[in-house]
Amino acid sequence: MIAMPDVGPRTPPRRWRLQWGVLLTLMTLIYGSHAPLIALTKEDGRVPFSPSSCVVLMEGAKLLVALVALLLNGDAAALATPPAPGLVAPYAVPALLYALNNNLVVLMQAYMDPSSYQVLSNLKIASTALLYSFCLGRRLRPVQWSALGLLMGAGVCHSYSSLRSGEDQSTSRTRLHITAWGLFLVLLYCFVSGLAAVYTERVLKSQQLPLSLQNLYLYAFGVAINGVTYLSSDTGEKSFLEGYSGAVWAIIVGQAANGLLMSVVLKHGSGITRLFVISSSMLVNALLSWAFLGLEVTPLFLLPVTMTAFAAYLYYK
Repeated sequence: MIAMPDVGPRTPPRRWRLQWGVLLTLMTLIYGSHAPLIALTKEDGRVPFSPSSCVVLMEGAKLLVALVALLLNGDAAALATPPAPGLVAPYAVPALLYALNNNLVVLMQAYMDPSSYQVLSNLKIASTALLYSFCLGRRLRPVQWSALGLLMGAGVCHSYSSLRSGEDQSTSRTRLHITAWGLFLVLLYCFVSGLAAVYTERVLKSQQLPLSLQNLYLYAFGVAINGVTYLSSDTGEKSFLEGYSGAVWAIIVGQAANGLLMSVVLKHGSGITRLFVISSSMLVNALLSWAFLGLEVTPLFLLPVTMTAFAAYLYYK
């Protein structure tokens, strides 16, 4: 089911478009629900669970589904003999890059305010597009570069509208600030984010292996690396599952499903599609935040939504 070997050019066009439509819509819904779900778990402004243990469970869930998919697809023979180290080693790189980015997100908060991070992190759209073109040798037409610039502008506008909304609802303002070291860290974060996506796409497409087997290799490293991160992190006296609620488990299931669906996109589509999915999820995020968290949606919000829709039209027309 997750491996979806028939999603690709060999599938009849109408069925192919329908499958991709369902897949991308589901991913957009999951991305958009992530932040509101985290907000629902907070107690006194803090998450009551260990984020690192949550990531370990996400990776473990993806690994389990990949194993089940491998068995159901009749590819269990691939597990009969140990794989060649040169075949498996490339899958360690994405896990290391994503682990690095998770730590960068935490580290850079000490050198800038959250609003500056929110705005500047949109630069990962540019870094992903540049690396996609340079590393994968994919030439983008001028109109596609314009579309990606518009998409990045939509992200900045959305961040700005969120910032203005936060100021209106708060009696005290936090001064915007960023140090030179903070600027370096956010640029490094954007570069690593783009590199992780582009490198993963390159590995998935360059090896003629079942996607379920590739996911098995990828998430085995993910469990190992994030397990080490959890064991080395300062969790205080919290147990592994302390503070878990229904919303936390929904986050784990959703993000695990999203990771598996993303591997389908990178295998049969492109990392640029991932950027449009993430940007499109702002609408879902805003609607859920309005419905369940009581946040106000300002008229300015319509601008980034319109820009994202127009960017998608320009890129894929």
